Amino acid sequence: MAPSIRARRLRPAALAAPVAAAALLLTGCSGTGTNIAGDTSGHQLLTVPREDFATFTRNFNPFAPGQVVAPMTTQAIYEAMLVYNPANGKATPWLATSWETSKDGRTVTFTLRHGVRWSDGKPLTAADVAYTFGLRKKLLGGYEYLRAVKAEGTDKVVFSLTKPYSPGLFELGKQIIVPEHIWAKVKDPAKDTNPDPVGSGPYTQVANFQSQSYELRKNPEYWQPKKQRIDGIRVLGFSGNDSANLAFVNGEADWTQSFIPEVDKSFVAKDPEHNKYWYPKTGSMVDWTMNTTRAPFDDVKVRKALSLAVDRESVTEVGMNGYTRPADCTGLSGGYDKWRDKALAASCTWTRHDAAAAAKALDDAGYKKGSDGKRKLKNGKPFTFDISVGSASSDWLSVANIIKQNLAGIGVTANVKSPDWAAVVSDYETGDYDTGIVWSDNGATPFQFYRTTMGTDSVEPAGTKTVSNYHRFGDKKADALLDRFAAATDEAGQRGAIDGLQKLFAEEAPVVPLFPGPEWGAYTDTRFTGWPTEDNPYATLTNRGDTTVLVLTSLKPVKN
Repeated sequence: MAPSIRARRLRPAALAAPVAAAALLLTGCSGTGTNIAGDTSGHQLLTVPREDFATFTRNFNPFAPGQVVAPMTTQAIYEAMLVYNPANGKATPWLATSWETSKDGRTVTFTLRHGVRWSDGKPLTAADVAYTFGLRKKLLGGYEYLRAVKAEGTDKVVFSLTKPYSPGLFELGKQIIVPEHIWAKVKDPAKDTNPDPVGSGPYTQVANFQSQSYELRKNPEYWQPKKQRIDGIRVLGFSGNDSANLAFVNGEADWTQSFIPEVDKSFVAKDPEHNKYWYPKTGSMVDWTMNTTRAPFDDVKVRKALSLAVDRESVTEVGMNGYTRPADCTGLSGGYDKWRDKALAASCTWTRHDAAAAAKALDDAGYKKGSDGKRKLKNGKPFTFDISVGSASSDWLSVANIIKQNLAGIGVTANVKSPDWAAVVSDYETGDYDTGIVWSDNGATPFQFYRTTMGTDSVEPAGTKTVSNYHRFGDKKADALLDRFAAATDEAGQRGAIDGLQKLFAEEAPVVPLFPGPEWGAYTDTRFTGWPTEDNPYATLTNRGDTTVLVLTSLKPVKN
């Protein structure tokens, strides 16, 4: 996974190559050499491995643009007004107890929970919420539809919108909140590392911070003390997927979000009674993203031709170990099945593997092969480009290499570029890249996916930093449909807009969808019980997402 708090778009899993799977099955080595299974004192720390952090920096600033933020910052330290769970489609009141949208759709009011305190003992108030949104917009942008935020008394926050915007309730509610009395005193919030954070979450106290591990201990002022059943969290850093997975399957951690190849053999079979996994599909799409500010990716014919060359069956069966399926041209083949236009998906061809059709499409578009069998751009230069993927993500590197091989078959040369994820994300954000593998935005409806793949308000020019729409594509027709969705007061009205957005997506191919991204999650219940499961989906098994706090406040330590 990319080391970023904006992980919804960049969530590579882990380790898909067969040789790596064999290593997991055969090796006795591990990352830290410390088996924790025997610690069931009742005071054991929940241990989580991170394959994307070779070393940790003591940075708990959730709004630090361009900086690598320590894991669990937005899951254990800071909280939001509501928690949306894509596994069951429900929103859980959290820092807010209720919310209401006005009849004209231009005002959203949240009522805050009484008695919540920050970890330093100061009360959390509506003023904190209003301040947070001002700080967030200043440092990271976004919320273009938000006209003003006003605190009414200590427990009501009124959001005034520039237009009716039904997705705003979800987007505003899930924003984590920070304390005004701390951040208003920070001279440069964009650069401050916030090493000793003050939050409202269950685990806010930083302890034993080292370069490859650190702990978060209980917030002494937490508003749900009865749900702080575990003493704390220990986060372990690893230099890549292989070592992180080896540590997990060898009993050095309790909970991972990495994709473990042949998970039944390499993990579950070691202790079938206690070792479990669950991979729900919750809506996000993994896309091959092309920088449309650069030729030839500004040509929809090229994007579709390159998509035709991709063998998605191999991508999903080999690259992703069979845990997902090929995407279709709607972009909604993940968890949005009720919205997906199945007739459109069946009639569309550019997401089906057809090398001959891909070659013909490039010929017809003027990208001919030379005498050496290699294609040329229209300016006569070689048709060659990079596919950027973080070096820690073996599975996505496998996917990229399959695409590279597919393209070679039609005379196009792709180079797989794999620095660390921090460098890859930086290039995505500034537009200094050719193509890459990117996890799409998602939400309670397909609105967010289409807004950040086709909406013009999410487009920034190359060289200007952005936290979404890395491909920098926008269409005014999409804007009109997105506005229609946002203004709709019922699902029937929203459905018509989504139907239009699907058709436009299929026409324009702003990104090339590869496969639905499952929410990876595996755990052992030898030391903690109360995990979410397919039968009890109170949260997903992500330890990097919005529902993580639901898990942290549900687990119970095993005590012997």
